[in-house]
Amino acid sequence: MSESMRAMRLHAPGRKLEMERVERPSPGPGEVEVRVLACGVCRTDLHVFDGELTEPRLPLIPGHEIVGEVTALGEGVQVPAPGTRVGVPWLGWTCGECDPCRAGRENLCERAEFTGYTRDGGYAEYCVADARYCFPLDVEDAKSAAPLLCAGLIGYRTWRLAGGEANRRIGIYGFGAAAHILAQFAVERGQEIYAFTRPGDDEAQAFARRLGAVWAGGSDEAPPERLDAALLFAPVGDLIPMALAAVRPGGAVVSGGIHMSDIPSFPYRLLWEERRLSSVANLTRRDGEEFLALAPEVPIRTETRAYPLDQANQALDDLREGRLSGAAVLIP
Repeated sequence: MSESMRAMRLHAPGRKLEMERVERPSPGPGEVEVRVLACGVCRTDLHVFDGELTEPRLPLIPGHEIVGEVTALGEGVQVPAPGTRVGVPWLGWTCGECDPCRAGRENLCERAEFTGYTRDGGYAEYCVADARYCFPLDVEDAKSAAPLLCAGLIGYRTWRLAGGEANRRIGIYGFGAAAHILAQFAVERGQEIYAFTRPGDDEAQAFARRLGAVWAGGSDEAPPERLDAALLFAPVGDLIPMALAAVRPGGAVVSGGIHMSDIPSFPYRLLWEERRLSSVANLTRRDGEEFLALAPEVPIRTETRAYPLDQANQALDDLREGRLSGAAVLIP
């Protein structure tokens, strides 16, 4: 067995990732080793790369939308067994002892660790993961499944926190990886999707319509109908007042991003009439188990663009510049 592996590593915010040969990790107690088959490229990776998330482990192997195969078990682990195909998400470890953990809100754990941020992630040939945070996957196509591990899960939690199936008209601001998955999920449930893109992005608007959106336009436009809920996946604080203005009284605006530019001041009348404004923080294992069981029933089809591992910087640039419809995925 080789004792080294290829990995793309970040040494300082703002610097390009570097392809390096590093020591292959060994699973510790409670962990498994995973051979990476595919790893999605997420906007959160850009926030780490740009230093907007300020406490990464450095040097760092990014990546938290991992699909792989278990190859070795650490002490005390029996499942998932070697040979099991698994998904490894952003939330990589929790203490199980703090108040949020005991209350079933492990996504708010006070000592949580995060894959591809405070733990090495999947821009590599192998990674190690806490066995508790590995989701068994019954999928053949690792590339298509990778975006489900963050874009899909965060989209699902955002939808749930906004009221889930109780909403009829849902606005989605930022029609990228999370939106293109969630739109399929919501349309299958008979909900109407209103897609908001960068102004003038005709390609993204056409993409949204192909996925079943009843309306698509620029984020500077008002929808033709009042929305029951607005879900934000674009990290643009200026969109919050616009979304509040677009939802009906009693409606919800939920931000699904881990980072957002500052929200400008807005008049209280936009929040009045019992509108709700909230955010999503990470996800729980319940979210993962529920969504990954539901996704094949839709079925959700992810649109992806594959990049070899050594082109991770190009994939990040394409994501930043909006050159993708769907999601970028690295293949080691």
